[in-house]
Amino acid sequence: GKPAVVATIGLAKGRFSFDPNLAYGLDMKPWYVDSWLHYMIVDKPVFKLRTGVNFSMYFSEYKLPDKEILQGERYLALELAGFYYFTPGSYISVLYWNDNGLEPGTISGHYLSLAGERSEIRIGRYVLLSANFQIFYIGYDGNNDGLFISPKISFSVRNIPFSVFIQATQPIKSNISPFPGFKWNIGLSYTL
Repeated sequence: GKPAVVATIGLAKGRFSFDPNLAYGLDMKPWYVDSWLHYMIVDKPVFKLRTGVNFSMYFSEYKLPDKEILQGERYLALELAGFYYFTPGSYISVLYWNDNGLEPGTISGHYLSLAGERSEIRIGRYVLLSANFQIFYIGYDGNNDGLFISPKISFSVRNIPFSVFIQATQPIKSNISPFPGFKWNIGLSYTL
């Protein structure tokens, strides 16, 4: 429910890529740090199959009467992802993560996603639209399960590196307590 600054970087050499992702609150307290190392098993124009490993850390803030404690929890995730391209800007993907908490008290589980994206849809001469629709399932220890939908729409102007996006997430069915409910966010993205 609070604003964040998220940075994603991709460095690739051959079939390997390093794709870190960092998120900080506007107060510069860290939310999470992902360190994805990917390997492209199949790299064809219409089909890609990739695997990956992620060493990540998620941060929680605990308030005590006289101080605040920022606690980091380490996770190890394994990934298998497939992408089928209809055109260079239009694809569907299936993604699976096995996520394992490494600290005592952390949770482990599974994440499965089916998504489709269509990018660079022209609206007039200069405005571009990208649309993404995702359905995903999470199943984690402690009865933290749910099925969600998450559409995302982005707008940009040709030859300008900024885009504006809006994304929503709606639980279809979930036993997570408290119930996550409908969430949405709006953001500004800058691409180098």
